Amino acid sequence: MSEKTILVWFRNDLRIHDNEILLEAIRKADKILPVYCFDPFYFTKTSTGEPKTGNFRARFLLESVAGLRKNLQAHGAELIVRTGNPAEILPQLCEEYHVNEVYHHREVAYEETNISEQVEESLWKIKLNLKHFIGHTLYHKEDLPFPIKDIPDSFAIFKKKIERDSNVRPCTDTPGEINIPVITDSGEIPTLTQLGLVEPIDDHRANIKFAGGETEALKQLQNFLSNIKQASPKTGKNSGSSSVSSHLSPWITIGCISLRQIYWEVLKTGNFQHNNGPLILELLWRDYFRFMFKKHGQKFIAAKNGDDVSDFAENQDELFDKWKNGTTGTPLVDAIMHELNATGYINNYSRQITAGYLVNTLKVDWTKGASYFEEKLIDYSPASNWGNWAFIAGIGSDPRDNRYFNIARQTGELETKGDFIDTWLCDIAKSLHVSSL
Repeated sequence: MSEKTILVWFRNDLRIHDNEILLEAIRKADKILPVYCFDPFYFTKTSTGEPKTGNFRARFLLESVAGLRKNLQAHGAELIVRTGNPAEILPQLCEEYHVNEVYHHREVAYEETNISEQVEESLWKIKLNLKHFIGHTLYHKEDLPFPIKDIPDSFAIFKKKIERDSNVRPCTDTPGEINIPVITDSGEIPTLTQLGLVEPIDDHRANIKFAGGETEALKQLQNFLSNIKQASPKTGKNSGSSSVSSHLSPWITIGCISLRQIYWEVLKTGNFQHNNGPLILELLWRDYFRFMFKKHGQKFIAAKNGDDVSDFAENQDELFDKWKNGTTGTPLVDAIMHELNATGYINNYSRQITAGYLVNTLKVDWTKGASYFEEKLIDYSPASNWGNWAFIAGIGSDPRDNRYFNIARQTGELETKGDFIDTWLCDIAKSLHVSSL
């Protein structure tokens, strides 16, 4: 009897722990073939001439793929790395290594689903199946208290029903030894230069240096858990800020760590709700945006109709340039944008402030801001980024008024002493006592 080989196509699930497709492939096949493709589509230029993926995010991705390869090697396996169109590369590898089936985690945003459809079509031509798994949410789709078509469009109702009627599944087991075919050419991980980018310059004022990979994600999780314990003495009273930032979002975005693993590890601290209500709230927002894309597709972030175009400022391009360069003249907004440009990261609260300012004060098309965040943010996630911008702009399935932060009030409350004053303000999240992933 011939051996069964399953190709595991890694995308935004660059981890060994709590990775359902990896564990299921090991259980179902004699050998597995781990593969990662650097798709040139994500390194093209946008219509404005800017890179679709900025250098901070690209560097983090390269480090994360290298981390996955190292961890697979520790389990006796190897990661095949290729640069090119997955719809061409994967069928070629399937034929070369006599693959019987391909596993991957399903995505929800239209660019990612289009790529999956192209791969599925190309695999069908050689009579192979692309099996879809769901592994990017805290709550599994099958455990929701409603079918996808009936998911409440209101986040408040969604949250209430989820927390009342659903449970978070336990993490899957971590694999032991992984059997693979004899690999003749594992491939090299490309450099930033080969991807058409320059090496980013790390600003010494950055509060945290993000290094990609599952090992780094687990270190950050442990740092977070330690901070929780320090901020939560036995008295049950919080000795520090009202919450503790995890800064885990970059690793979450490309799946170096799962939401479930974070949830269960934090639960073990014994002071879950007291310090981590904001953390779980942000995890739920991630689920909400993904499920909204699943329910509505691209319509979830449908652009304003023609009658609303007049709401935009006539000098949009000029105002947008001032916003992205941090030269609006509003100190808080400018400081946040300098931080984003210098580090590739700003906390969630800062994102709400700058998005609201662009949309409501400057009257600039929100999609310009969403595209800019896509380029710059290390932790860019299609569903969360575009969903949140649409939410701020009053587009989508749950439009509300009064989402805009009062910039003048927030500027007055902000700590103004530190190395970042005059260019970007020091430790915005800490001084505002805001939790952020």
